[in-house]
Amino acid sequence: MKLTNQRPQINLFDTKTRQLQPLTSSDGKSLRIYGCGPTVYRDAHVGNMRTFLLSDIVIRVAKYLGYEIKFIQNITDVGHMSEDFVEDKILAQAKAESKDPYEIARVYEARFHSDLKHLNITVANKYPKASECIDLMHDLINKLLNKNHAYVGSDNCVYFSAQSFSGYGAISGNRLDSLKPGHRFEYSEAGSKKFHADWALWKAAENRTEMIWNSPWGKGFPGWHVECSAMSLHYLDGFVDLHLGGIDLRFPHHENERAQSNCIIDKEAVAIWLHGEHLLFEGRKMAKSSNNVVLVSDLIAKKLDPLALRLCFLENRYRSQMDLSWDSLKAANQLLLRWREKISTWKSNDYVDSTESSSLISEIILDICNDLDTPRALQKLRMIEKSQTLNDGVKYEVFREIDAVFGLDLLRPASQIQSLPDHLEEMLIQRQTARSKGDYSESDRLRDLLAKNAIAVNDSKDGQTWNWIISE
Repeated sequence: MKLTNQRPQINLFDTKTRQLQPLTSSDGKSLRIYGCGPTVYRDAHVGNMRTFLLSDIVIRVAKYLGYEIKFIQNITDVGHMSEDFVEDKILAQAKAESKDPYEIARVYEARFHSDLKHLNITVANKYPKASECIDLMHDLINKLLNKNHAYVGSDNCVYFSAQSFSGYGAISGNRLDSLKPGHRFEYSEAGSKKFHADWALWKAAENRTEMIWNSPWGKGFPGWHVECSAMSLHYLDGFVDLHLGGIDLRFPHHENERAQSNCIIDKEAVAIWLHGEHLLFEGRKMAKSSNNVVLVSDLIAKKLDPLALRLCFLENRYRSQMDLSWDSLKAANQLLLRWREKISTWKSNDYVDSTESSSLISEIILDICNDLDTPRALQKLRMIEKSQTLNDGVKYEVFREIDAVFGLDLLRPASQIQSLPDHLEEMLIQRQTARSKGDYSESDRLRDLLAKNAIAVNDSKDGQTWNWIISE
């Protein structure tokens, strides 16, 4: 059931203008969206997943409203220097694991895609890899050199001339005249740059022997920021309607990317810059040193539906810092179970007042169009669930329709949080058979055995159902 009236306008908070801006298609054909993807040297944690979900919600509501989408998300597998700016993150991890750097990149890239699937995040039209787009970067760097926005330093690295771009700082508020030398926002090549805030577009290989390429300026590798300018302009035909990323990328990455891209096309290359806020876990920033980094695989290990994480994210505004906890994840897991159980019951009522359901659906879609106000939209779903005046058919229709945007897989049978190992599946079948034969002693024995494997079995007039017992 699509909205029949005039298509609502999606309004999003643009970081550059600091106000809501309408999301529109600049070419009249599709919404061209670019999202900064992972640096594939480790598993993406749930904080990263919050950012990736941000693009998914925008894309889902836009598709629901009938837009064509062209979504590109890069894979950074070279050029992202470690925090001390001494070694590429991929190479550092390869050394730590005693593996080839490309093997490291592909392993963690595969895990990234697996996590996206667990969270029901829409697949991008393309995932270009930095290592496979070196020619695109060379072309962009050459154009910047020809336009006098870049220069070759005394160390044979190519630098972007920050002072050549008068609009620097519009996204982050960091102006060039206030950035002090030695500030750890970019590589610190002493004496090689004309201005301390310039950044490397192409790094000379020097003693590096892996993940290097020939270039017009000698063997080397790309800087971190240049890949997103090259990929976004190439794969989205010279303009980006919406650019997404975490708030940590606002500076220096997006600030530098904007300068590069704008100088290439001599105008704003991005219509809207959208940033998701930080995620805390149980009151603290996630960090290895704090031993509180949480992965999607950790949720699965605790027998939590990964979509419980998705629901937790939807409960919070993307522009607000969020504090996630195991308790909130367990509560979200239980809510998903309850909704799926109720939806399976509501489905049997085939009477639907289409006028009433359409009105409720429209209200919720308008909330999401209003800068992705998913908490308000979820609040309305809770009110609909508990309503004593709405019939079950209307409730089913609203939840079914809105799930196309929320992506919570609400029509999935409540018992199927995740697939069972074959031996446990067989045990459930044996128990059902024993119960149907009236062998309640064997049925109870199997129920207790399943409980030891973290499976709770429930019997009702409709038969046997099960769900995972959530560990503390």
